[in-house]
Amino acid sequence: MNFRPDERIALFIDGANLHSTARALRFDIDYRKLLELFESQGRLVRAFYYTALMEELEYSPIRPLIDWLDYNGYTLVTKPTKEFTDAMGQRRIKGNMDVEIAVDTMAMASKIDHVVLFSGDGDFRRLVEAVQHEGVRVSVVSTLCTSPPVVSDDLRRQADIFIDLQDLAPQIEREPRPAGFAMPTPAQPELGAPDAD
Repeated sequence: MNFRPDERIALFIDGANLHSTARALRFDIDYRKLLELFESQGRLVRAFYYTALMEELEYSPIRPLIDWLDYNGYTLVTKPTKEFTDAMGQRRIKGNMDVEIAVDTMAMASKIDHVVLFSGDGDFRRLVEAVQHEGVRVSVVSTLCTSPPVVSDDLRRQADIFIDLQDLAPQIEREPRPAGFAMPTPAQPELGAPDAD
């Protein structure tokens, strides 16, 4: 990676996009390792994680991850999904976080030197350009290793640096769980929850 030790870095993670990219590459991300990797590259100011949540569900499979991230150094930005019926009469769920990512990135631009955007969405090309006009370098993390590639060609060309998620996999991949391993509950100290004392 091409970072300077004195750079102030902020991560902007499109959770749904990163999750689907990692799945396409057939690995799971260890978010502790991800944070440590970028902390070692410069001065990590903030790590934003964006995701939409289905509020009407009693249990969401993403909830344990969200709780862990919230206690372990990430700034969570969430909003409820919206349900609608499309022109074909099909029930659809919408949970796009593009506006939230763009607003936070622009708000942070004067406080950082390097944006790391975890998304391949071509809609972010103009955002990347606007941040670059503020003197901020931008790295885009996505992949070209899927067919078709997950990253938009326009976004990749606009970025100062393109980092293929496949190249990061050896450093951020979650170790397979041993047989019989139970996921820790949010109340366990391993997840970073406050002690009961």
